[in-house]
Amino acid sequence: MKIGVIGLGLIGGSMAKALSAYTAHAVFGSDTNAQVLTQALADGAIGGILDDTACAACDVLLVALYPGTAIRAVSERAGHIRKGALVVDCCGTKGGVCAALEPLAKEKGFCFIGGHPMAGREKFGYDASNAELFRGASMILTPCEDVPVQDLARAQALFYELGFGRMCICTPAEHDRMIAYTSQLAHVVSSAYVQSPASLSHVGFSAGSFQDMTRVARLYEPMWTELFLNNAEPLAMEIDGLVERLQAFSDAIRRVRSTHEDFRANCRRKTKERPCDTQFQPRARGARSCDGPGRGRHGTLCEAAVSNHV
Repeated sequence: MKIGVIGLGLIGGSMAKALSAYTAHAVFGSDTNAQVLTQALADGAIGGILDDTACAACDVLLVALYPGTAIRAVSERAGHIRKGALVVDCCGTKGGVCAALEPLAKEKGFCFIGGHPMAGREKFGYDASNAELFRGASMILTPCEDVPVQDLARAQALFYELGFGRMCICTPAEHDRMIAYTSQLAHVVSSAYVQSPASLSHVGFSAGSFQDMTRVARLYEPMWTELFLNNAEPLAMEIDGLVERLQAFSDAIRRVRSTHEDFRANCRRKTKERPCDTQFQPRARGARSCDGPGRGRHGTLCEAAVSNHV
């Protein structure tokens, strides 16, 4: 097949590299950065430039751009996409993209299927792309109800060729709801976590847990701003839920701490009010540790304090 990749950043560049490395398909690419195109050609990631002529000959187009840019890119090329061609986007949100491109595909006679590769890195751009990025990963597809079975099968077969280990089929709404939790919330939490004043002094006090929490803290603002705002309500609901659960942890910790402090203060107060009847005497060898009546009474007071507090 002839396959065009629109956008040669981390995802698109990795797809182009995987296609060229592991399949016999002819790969064409386009990117707004001329240096990226030159590098992709030099690397052998693509065999040619995806101009209008190449676009018209492609059996498949993979669109690896941000949602708004992806919609514009497909709309601008719609007149050059041949009838029956398969177009799959790789955007991180699906609702808006599918709503815009599904009717366009029906009008122009090509097949559009929403897609989202569940793979990535904390780095971005073509230089971070890797042919192994999708090895064993999940690929989410959000076909509309009337997508032909053979086109969905064709998409799945292609992504298995790229190294994906699992296909997940769902609606755009279900995708966006779950991605708000599994991906977007994780980036929000990581970013908020490193904004603690304590993070400035973490060196020497941090290890694996800190690294796990901060790996995705650095957000590429143009991309993540668009993704967050495109999925605002599901993401806001997840943030609100997390804040509520964190507050419950905080309240419980303070409540238990207060309970323990009250208990200790009660013990100290009771002991002062009712001192031991005998002075402490050094124990003879072999004597029991609770021989004195005072020590026994002291133990009883603490037990009573526990009982009364509970």
